Formats: sequence, C-alpha cells, structure tokens
Amino acid sequence: MRPFGRLAALAVTAAAMAVPTAATASTPAPDSAPVTWGIVPSGPDGPGDRAAFEYTLDPGTTISDVVAVSNYTEQPLTLDLYASDAVRNTQGGFDLLPAADAPVDVGSWVDLGEPTVTIPARSRVDVPFRITVPANATPGDHAGGIVAGLTTQATGGTGGQVAVDRRVGARIYLRVTGTLQPQLTVDDVHVAFDGLPLGQPGTVRVDYTIRNDGNLRLAGRPSVRVAGPFGLGERTWTGDLLPELLPGDSITGSAAVSGVWQLGPLDVDIEIQPETSGTQILDPAPSPGTYATQLWVVPWIALAVLATLVAALIWRRRRRRRRRAARRPSTDTTAAAPAASASS
Repeated sequence: MRPFGRLAALAVTAAAMAVPTAATASTPAPDSAPVTWGIVPSGPDGPGDRAAFEYTLDPGTTISDVVAVSNYTEQPLTLDLYASDAVRNTQGGFDLLPAADAPVDVGSWVDLGEPTVTIPARSRVDVPFRITVPANATPGDHAGGIVAGLTTQATGGTGGQVAVDRRVGARIYLRVTGTLQPQLTVDDVHVAFDGLPLGQPGTVRVDYTIRNDGNLRLAGRPSVRVAGPFGLGERTWTGDLLPELLPGDSITGSAAVSGVWQLGPLDVDIEIQPETSGTQILDPAPSPGTYATQLWVVPWIALAVLATLVAALIWRRRRRRRRRAARRPSTDTTAAAPAASASS
C-alpha cells in the first residue's frame, strides 16, 4: 500500500514497531480473511470526488466537515481515528507522524470527537469533525491528515511479540490567509568534472539541495547550465519534476551534464523552477531559485604535451640560428694597417 494516496487505500502494509504494548482498538480477523478498510473525504450526500480536504481559512475560523471510513471485511471493525501532521518519508513522499507522536500543527486543530470508530461489516460510517484555526496561526500551507488505524500483535523474528500498526489516511491541506511567500531555493551545491585530462569532452556532476523556504507547498523542476568563457560550449540538463515540498522541507538531487569541453573556467548555473501542485493556483507565478558557481577544468596533460612541443620548436629554431651564425665567414680587421704606416 502507498499510505495516504489520492483516494483512501485499502488494507495496509504493516509497519512493525518493536514495543511490548498491548494492541489498542484491534479486531483480529481470521488468517483467510485479511482486514481491509478505507478512508476518504465525505459530505452530506456521502463521498464525492474530493481527493483531499482542502481549505483556505482565516485565523480564528472554525469549519465542519465529514470523513467516511469504510469496512470491506465480513466482520465489524473498530479502528483508531485521529488527526496528525504531515511529514516527508524517506522516499520523498507524503506521510504522517507516527501514531505515538502528538501533532503540533494542523493535526492538533482537528476535533474528531471519539478516538475510535466501529464500522459494521461491509459498511461505511461518516464521521463529522471540526477544524479550528488558531487566531495566531501563521499564514501559508499547513498539511496533515485524518488517520484510520489498527494495531495488532504479531510474533517477531526473534519469537517476541511486537505491535503492528497499520493505518491509512485522508490528506488535509489547509491554507491560512495572510502574506503568501512561495519560495524554493538551491543550496549545498557541489560540482566536479568527470573525464580524462586530455582535452576531450567529459561530464560535469552537480549535487544540490532544494529547500522550500516559503510558506506554500510547491513542486519544482531542476535544471543546470554549464558553459565556458563567453558562453562557449554551452550544455544544459533538465531534471524530472520533484515531489511536492511542504514549507520547511528539503530534498537532495544530482545532475550529470555530459559533453562538456575542458575550456578552463566553466560557469555552472543551477535553477529550480517552482510548480504548483494539486489544485492550487498561484498568481503571479513564483520566481525560480538560482545558484551560480564556477568550476575550473584544464586539460593538464594536453597542455603539458603542447608546452613540450612548443619548447621543442623554440629550441630547434634557436639551434638552427646558432648553426647558421657559425657558418658565416669572419670579417678581416687588419686591412687598414698599411695606410696608417704610409702617412708616417
């Protein structure tokens, strides 16, 4: 399962936690009948076409909504139901805080009433909830989700009991009104040239970090330009669209710009072009984040060979001049002596 997908996921991939705690609100199912459930945004007429809960609210505002939790098994199912804050997982995707971690942002603004929900077999329960935006909430995007989770006991690899937490969720994107600052920046740049120092083209490798230093969630597309003096030998690279970055998030990346000539000083320009994600519209479009640096790439072996050839040519030319000078007849300086004797 991919947690917190566009629509509610069905049964989940278990995430084992090595803690000797009893299962909470668990309903074991027979081995032949796996437990499956889902959670999606709902409304007065049941679930619609909303992929997530998306709001734009003023500080101090309270709003009511409905989340639908469905049981796809043949037995009643009791699930934990709670809200949490969004984080990025190790693959760069959207995730929520572990169940044991208390939310401090939008997850803490959600009031679901009861901490559990029981759904009859092959049924759906619509759960009303409220979101109250604090009066001092910071402007910009706040992301989280509503989770339906099940904790069961399982036997670990060493024979001990472990608690297995399985959960799915519906995303929440809440934008607090105020001054909006969409901003992606490029940082921690490292550049290197990969190639033989003989003068032929090689590859410039660029490692970088993209940071969301603004207050809106943004995706982005990175690009790199490499050029010699006066733009000679320009080469470019454009990367894939990066996953959505929440405010404060960062992600590392790398680029390989091939076919770069060894022209001495190379200008390396990295750019991240912000792109909106989901259904949001930003007008005017945010400016790209840029980073400029320089890399010296000199074909030392080729220059050494060239210098040797030039030195050899100069030595050979001087040697020829010396030989020619040695072959010229010497000038007779005694011819004026008799004239001096006659005058005396």
